[in-house]
Amino acid sequence: MDLFSKSPEELAKTAPLADRMRPRTLDEIVGQEDIVGPGKPLRRLLDKKGTPPSMIFWGPPGSGKTTLARIVASASSLPFVQFSAVTSGVKEVREAIEQARIRRREGGRPTLLFVDEIHRFNRAQQDAFLPHVEEGTIVLVGATTENPSFEVNGALLSRCRVFVLRALTPAEVRTVLDRVLAREPLAIEPEALAWIADMANGDARQALNLLEIAGTSTPAGEIVRLETVKDAAQKRIALYDRDREEHYNTVSAFIKSMRGSDPDAAVYWLARMLEAGEDPLFIARRLVIFASEDVGNADPRGLAVAVAAMQAADFVGMPEAFYALSQATTYLATAPKSNAAGMAYVAAKQDVEKAPNEPVPLHLRNAPTSFMKGLGYGKGYQYAHDYEGAVVDQEHLPEGLRGRRYYQPKEAGYEAQIRKMMQERERKRSRPTS
Repeated sequence: MDLFSKSPEELAKTAPLADRMRPRTLDEIVGQEDIVGPGKPLRRLLDKKGTPPSMIFWGPPGSGKTTLARIVASASSLPFVQFSAVTSGVKEVREAIEQARIRRREGGRPTLLFVDEIHRFNRAQQDAFLPHVEEGTIVLVGATTENPSFEVNGALLSRCRVFVLRALTPAEVRTVLDRVLAREPLAIEPEALAWIADMANGDARQALNLLEIAGTSTPAGEIVRLETVKDAAQKRIALYDRDREEHYNTVSAFIKSMRGSDPDAAVYWLARMLEAGEDPLFIARRLVIFASEDVGNADPRGLAVAVAAMQAADFVGMPEAFYALSQATTYLATAPKSNAAGMAYVAAKQDVEKAPNEPVPLHLRNAPTSFMKGLGYGKGYQYAHDYEGAVVDQEHLPEGLRGRRYYQPKEAGYEAQIRKMMQERERKRSRPTS
């Protein structure tokens, strides 16, 4: 089915659907109302009709970064030069800058230099733009899927306005698809259209590409069916990068879901990570940490469950490792929570760092030689097993920290029993056995 041959220009006929459907003005943009809506920052900049500042568009794939860069150039009547940091290097940058310098001398206006995936350039390559931005040879517009605070050097970032784009909602993706159907002779099942809108993960380009593949895979005159769309899609592409921000965002959501005792959300984020190819042992290590940090003595079995899951995941491997990881995730998510053990260490660490490091009290030192015994090592030590409940009225901290209490058990799970035992210990102190 040749769905997209109406353009009068041959180039437009052969261009991908996503490119042919690209908005040409801010009013055609779907979504991103926070920056392009009436009275919003980007629209206000372009309404001034002057030379725009350099910008960074930060957002997920298919959210409109390249489209906005083209619209900025068009609205500002600036020459537009585009290249990708993935396929271009310093040589291409220098050539683009030199051409921009020539255009500036001849026409007096800067060139809008659009750098896709600018985070792929290293710090030195990014620095190469600085003098040309400052002297007005270029207006730099960078697009990135990564947090510019981490991936764009500070000097360059300080000279750019950062606009944050969000993934489109399924309803917004559906609006984009409906625009295609209004222009093209395509019949498609409503279920198939809804599936594409959901499958796209907020990526308009992915949705348009999928629609185009499904349309061209359907015989002329027939309706595009859900099965055809699913065959074209094969599998949802997860928005997840194992060594960049989305990796840490997802792990954070996983941990916080368990901390919030929400097993359903925790398992969802677990599946997001595993299905995107995350190392199961990375997840297992996070479970072990969580078992001590957030469950602690409220349920001491949590650490054993987490360690067992780590060993099982290492022994079994993927794909079956998800069983052990899901078991540990749901156990820890539903377990009583206490961070008291970790907070005890933090409090003790502060005293180690701030208080004088006093010597170990003599009565707590071993005296393996008569000379050491003569110096008072071990003198006055009370052997706990000689006392009722193995509790002694004896100070075990340095003199300057006498009476300090670091561990404060909570009233959660087993830790409530620990709290009672510690209170009972205080009552039994200094009562030797007969």
